Amino acid sequence: MIWIIILVVVILIVLWAIGVQNSLVHKRMVAENAFSDIDVQLVKRYDLIPNIVNTVKGYAKHEKETLEAVINARNKAVSAEGTEAKIDADNELTSAISRLFALTESYPELKANENFLGLQQDLRTIETELAGARKYYNVAARKYNYAIAVIPNVIVAKLFNHKAMAMFKAEEEQKNNVKVEF
Repeated sequence: MIWIIILVVVILIVLWAIGVQNSLVHKRMVAENAFSDIDVQLVKRYDLIPNIVNTVKGYAKHEKETLEAVINARNKAVSAEGTEAKIDADNELTSAISRLFALTESYPELKANENFLGLQQDLRTIETELAGARKYYNVAARKYNYAIAVIPNVIVAKLFNHKAMAMFKAEEEQKNNVKVEF
């Protein structure tokens, strides 16, 4: 009789562990799929950047350093491997693009160029979609990270080597207050 009770308890523990593992795998796959959605938006962004740089280059030839920084950040982002590397490269590219658009304020004829305005609008659209994709990814990653950290799930998570997923965060320079001068 005692062996039957022990067997039932062992079976229940195994079934519980299988259920937790399946739940963790599902949450991880949702987060990975969300990151893939970010990748789709990033590819659109990467494809648009050379067009923007070439348009700006025609008006701001002596701003070579800024233009090269954007292209270098784009190339680094395109070749980034792994979630954390892609997040870091994306933050660097976002910063470089911000500097590029700040630079364009000095060139009124560039700001009036229809091609540039169209490219800028395309980039705004992509950035909006990218922000939504990042937000969805962060929600999915947070749910997964929480699921692998709580007791008793942490036991199964450690047993099956589940690792926390990186989150998109604002860079320090993005957190600084904008200084407006008149």
